Amino acid sequence: MFVVGLTGGIATGKSTVSALLRDKGVPIVDADIIARKVVEPGTTGLKQIVKHFGEEVLSPDGSLDRKKLGSVIFNDESKRKRLNAILHPAIRRMMVWEVVKHWFCGRKYCVLDVPLLIEGPIWKWVAQVAVVYCPEEVQLERLMQRDSSTREDASARLSSQLPISDKVKYADVVIDNSSTRENLEGQVTAFVQELEKAVGWTWMLSWLVPPHGILSAAWILTRRAISRKTKTKTN
Repeated sequence: MFVVGLTGGIATGKSTVSALLRDKGVPIVDADIIARKVVEPGTTGLKQIVKHFGEEVLSPDGSLDRKKLGSVIFNDESKRKRLNAILHPAIRRMMVWEVVKHWFCGRKYCVLDVPLLIEGPIWKWVAQVAVVYCPEEVQLERLMQRDSSTREDASARLSSQLPISDKVKYADVVIDNSSTRENLEGQVTAFVQELEKAVGWTWMLSWLVPPHGILSAAWILTRRAISRKTKTKTN
């Protein structure tokens, strides 16, 4: 299966692109949705969070109170790392399982919608990286409008993330969302068409003959490793 990693920055329009892809029948594995699932009541993830951070992070109904948890880990790097150590493995396992389910269903490709694809860095393990981009000034204006925030607050939020200009350096495909909705839809349509061409008929061979799929995946990971070294030297 051909796996694409989709990412972007805050207010660049990644969620819009993800929705457009889903409307076109592209299987989407959404990391944000999975992140909520792994901490639902009764899950090991939530039990581990309560074990390490106490029952005060729970709502009256037993679900995770994200605001309370946020206040507990705020400005505490050790607690934030502890939380990531609990959540990230669980999220990755569920993402892998979702990809496997799509493969079992005979899907040609799927898209991993991951905000921290580069920072993860999950980008090393996908066949292609697609970044939804817009200029940082446009990004800032959109964020201010969306959240009704001041320029100072919006700038602070952007500064806390990897700049979109840096994420683009890792991209195999850049979807430019600095223009109109119609223009964006056209780019998404072209992107899906290119995916179909990239997959071709070999997806069927990989599905019917799993060893071929394993060898193909190994080749992709090797190519990614070489690309990673090149990008590291460049950056």
